[in-house]
Formats: sequence, C-alpha cells, structure tokens
Amino acid sequence: MGAGTEFLVQLVDALPDDALRAPSGLPGWTRAHVVAHVARNAEALTRLAEWARTGVETPMYADAEQRAAEIESSSRFPADRLRRELSTTADALDVALSRLDDGDWRATVRSALGREIPAAEVPWMRVREVWLHAVDLASGATVSDLPPEVVDTLLDDVTGVLSGKDGCPRAVLTATDRDRTWPLGPEGATLQVHGPAASLLAWLTGRGDGSALTTLDGDLPTPPRWI
Repeated sequence: MGAGTEFLVQLVDALPDDALRAPSGLPGWTRAHVVAHVARNAEALTRLAEWARTGVETPMYADAEQRAAEIESSSRFPADRLRRELSTTADALDVALSRLDDGDWRATVRSALGREIPAAEVPWMRVREVWLHAVDLASGATVSDLPPEVVDTLLDDVTGVLSGKDGCPRAVLTATDRDRTWPLGPEGATLQVHGPAASLLAWLTGRGDGSALTTLDGDLPTPPRWI
C-alpha cells in the first residue's frame, strides 16, 4: 500500500500543473478527477478504520451521489492543493490503520457497494486504488509497472468478482511469465487465454485491449465490467 502511494505521488508530482486538467485513462475524467478520487478514497477508508476501532458506524460515503459530488468538486481544486491532499489523506489513513488492534481488524464494516467485510480488507482496497489509478493517470505507467505480487492478487480478486457476473465467459487464464492459472466464469472452461500476467490483468480490468494475449480455442471474449 505504501509503495503504491509513493508510486502514484511521484507520477502526479512529475506532471505540470496544466497537465492535471488533461484527460485521464478513465472516460469523462481528467487526471485531476483521478487524483481527487484517490484522496477522497483515503478519507472514506479512514472512516472505515474509525468504524472498526470505535464501533460507531461511519460509512465510506452517505450515498453514490455524495461520492460523485465530492470527486467533482475536489477535481477543481488548484494543482498544489490536489497534490497536497493526495499525500495528507494517505498519511491520515496510515495513522488510522496503525491504531487498529487484533480485534479491530476482525470488526465488520461495509464497502461502498454495501458488502460486509472485515476491516482487515481495508488495506487491500487501498492497494487496488493506488496502483490501478496510477495507470489511469495516463502519464506513462502501465499495468506492467505493478509489482508481481500485486498483479497476481489483483487477478485473484478480479477473476473471482467477474466469475459471479452474468455474461462472464468461461476461460482459463494462463500466465506465460509464471506458473499460475486463473479460472474465469462458470466451471467447464471452453477457452484457453495465454499471456503475461500483467496483460491478462490489463485486459480484465479494461486497461488494455488484449493485444498481447493469445487464445487456443477461439476469439478473445469481452469480459463484463469489473467495478
């Protein structure tokens, strides 16, 4: 989590101020929207940490409309404020997590989608945010820049979520750069997809077109939306 935050902050700091207003890799969002979202996400996850520690229910967001409004308004902040809040909110999250004891980590909280989770999942939720949104800045970073252990754990996460969605293709994903496979979709896979693990992840999360992948039994399918 800390390494991902540092990677993202370095990318943002390397951008000229006016470049923050350029389009990001996410439709309809500028780079400033991405930075604003990551900062507000740190605050939302800090609320979950406080919920776990105190037992007082403090959801990530009141509702989806509040979340969207906060991102939109924050994206208009001056560049220096955006950069500052990206770091200060991450530091505050670190402090909040450091205050949790063994019992707190087992406390049940809720994700933004309403899923009940143990507080122990909060750091992983942040890992996903900082590393993947570093790619979404569209400033040169790609999924291949993610640490191998992050790529593999994201593949575990993404294939698990997508497999439970309607329209998910049946496939077995085989990484050509390590001894790993991931099942995708209902049991009884009919398609074999091969490629570097980072390319598999980029394709599944909509951060790559699958051009680095090959299939043995047909055309590359289109996976459903992840999150």
